[in-house]
Amino acid sequence: MTINLLKNISRFFILVLVQILVLNNIQLSGYVNPYLYVLFILMLPLDIPKWMLLVFSFLLGLSVDVFSNSSGMHAAAATFMAYCRPFVLDIIKPRGGYEFTSEPTINDMGHNWFVAYSGILILLHHLVYFFIEIFRFGELFSIFSRIILSSAFTLILVVIVQLLFTKSKTT
Repeated sequence: MTINLLKNISRFFILVLVQILVLNNIQLSGYVNPYLYVLFILMLPLDIPKWMLLVFSFLLGLSVDVFSNSSGMHAAAATFMAYCRPFVLDIIKPRGGYEFTSEPTINDMGHNWFVAYSGILILLHHLVYFFIEIFRFGELFSIFSRIILSSAFTLILVVIVQLLFTKSKTT
């Protein structure tokens, strides 16, 4: 339990630092904004209480907001993503259900499951974030372009990080 807590705390700080120091400075033609910090929410244990999931996600988004000067947009999007996570987990549940001791990683749950899980939640996060950021229906094409391109780029980053930094399952 203590090891998992320390692992999640260090993951929180590392992802916030990478987001603030590196990824916030990357904007490809104004349409692609990578938000790797959402990986923290994606990798929280399956058996985490919902209230704790919401609190951690809000604090994560607020941390990114403080250093990005984005007025609560990340906090709102991260909290919405955390709110939707149990529903997404229920929708894409494997036939045998989940082993609640496992983590939702690419190695524990499989590539297809992880890409579907991450893709849905990242898309929901970006949908809320970019609608709050732009908030003009006159720019609907621009909003959807940014949502799709940023979600795809973030998903690719999340999968690459998962492949590089998670231990493979031993049988």
